[in-house]
Amino acid sequence: MSDDDLEFITPPNTLKAKVSIGGVGAVDESVIQRAEEAIAGMTDDYLEWVYQDISRIELACKELKGSQEDRGEKLRAVFHVAHDIKGQGGSFGFDLMTTIGNQMCRLIDKADVDDPHLIEVIDVHVDAMKLIIAARLKGDGGRDGELMLAGLQKVCEKILG
Repeated sequence: MSDDDLEFITPPNTLKAKVSIGGVGAVDESVIQRAEEAIAGMTDDYLEWVYQDISRIELACKELKGSQEDRGEKLRAVFHVAHDIKGQGGSFGFDLMTTIGNQMCRLIDKADVDDPHLIEVIDVHVDAMKLIIAARLKGDGGRDGELMLAGLQKVCEKILG
């Protein structure tokens, strides 16, 4: 079949007809506005929550360094906290926290739980998170965020082989 024989068929876009504009079931812009204001007002709460989450990861890492027992279970605890951080970061404008939390989760999923360097790599991720929060580095962090993520990615690639 040659390019001359091709026919592009554009399906009709009926989505607009399915969305209510005004009336029952319609999107109320004032509700969205109030929700966004409520989330913006919770940023200080988020900072407190994320500090607590980081402390929980640090405690789990300390336990991992101290004992080889239940290593998988302790790493799962780190995974769950990193997953929470991943889920909350973007909601409050800390996109780097979401990205790093996701990277930690993927690292824990893929890494050998007995790798002695795994805890060091997790520690580096935690240090990056602490830096982001201390600097109130929102969004993607610009060039600094890009460099930080590139460095963390290289560390992960090295440990994962």
